[in-house]
Amino acid sequence: MILTRGARVTGAVLCAVLAALVAGWIVRDLRAVGDPGALLRYWAGHTGGWPRELPTTLQADPVLLVVHVLALFAALRSPVAASTLVVTGLVTLALRLPGVWTIGSSWMDGRFSDELRTRALISTFVTLAAALALVVAGAAGRRRPEASHEHRPTRPGRGAGVTAFLVLGVSGAVMIAWEVRQAFRLPDQLYPDWFIGGEALTLGLTAAPPGWSSAVLGTACLVVAWTALFRAVHARPLGMVLAGFLLVSGGCGIARYVDNAWLEHIGEAPAEQQLVVLTPFLFAFAGATALLVLARRGFESADGQNEGYGGYGCPQGGAPGYGCPQDGAPGYGYPQGGHGSPPPPASPPPGW
Repeated sequence: MILTRGARVTGAVLCAVLAALVAGWIVRDLRAVGDPGALLRYWAGHTGGWPRELPTTLQADPVLLVVHVLALFAALRSPVAASTLVVTGLVTLALRLPGVWTIGSSWMDGRFSDELRTRALISTFVTLAAALALVVAGAAGRRRPEASHEHRPTRPGRGAGVTAFLVLGVSGAVMIAWEVRQAFRLPDQLYPDWFIGGEALTLGLTAAPPGWSSAVLGTACLVVAWTALFRAVHARPLGMVLAGFLLVSGGCGIARYVDNAWLEHIGEAPAEQQLVVLTPFLFAFAGATALLVLARRGFESADGQNEGYGGYGCPQGGAPGYGCPQDGAPGYGYPQGGHGSPPPPASPPPGW
């Protein structure tokens, strides 16, 4: 399925609105902090040298900005525009939903001005409405390609699907495992705040609580890993979005540990601390690998099925394969009298 022209334009406008909202908050933080380096350190999670005024954004916000901008261009040109719009809308909804109850909470009193909190609440509701409309546009604006020149949605190749399954599946499992571990590490009174927000946490005004973000992204990684194994169309855009979050999270974690000199004595640390330090390296590697393999075009699909090689038999479209009939003539090694069934040739190697 591809998008109608109206759905493409609508999706592009909605992505522009979402990108403008995120960009506005980032610009506000740059002006309030006054030092881009201090804001970057805050995003990376450094515990010292915080800005004089608490920023409203966290490291997920610049990633969302890039996602919205890329989704805007994908809505206008990409054959996977429908999946991209739905994926972008769902991820935005999931990460912005906690703002509905955190922005107006009493424990936010004193951290941000009432005027700023009012603007943030309005921005959150506009974001949620635009994200929901994005999902509707991507789901309801689909149509079957009618002309031969219209590009069909593309699925990841076999190699890309298996690679994404491995790196995103492992990353999602590790992320969920650490959140389960938090139930034994955090005090009972703090554990609920880790997921829904609370006074003990330092949160950006528009950001989701850390436990909520990890649970959402970890679950999404497991889902897209499983669907990538079966080369689903949506596995490419969703996998690339999640890979972006993993890459940024891992890169920030590595920078933080290097700055704090935690890697110098990693061999002497307890086993759990070693795993904590190694986790960002896993996320950075998984994010970069998933982006690399899923960014490739893949194979076009028609009527819900893959085009190209379908296992046994001859290629469906393109140049005929060795031993396949050409222009009605029997292929090499096939019975010419119509008696018996030809043995299936070996399946071709997996493509990327």
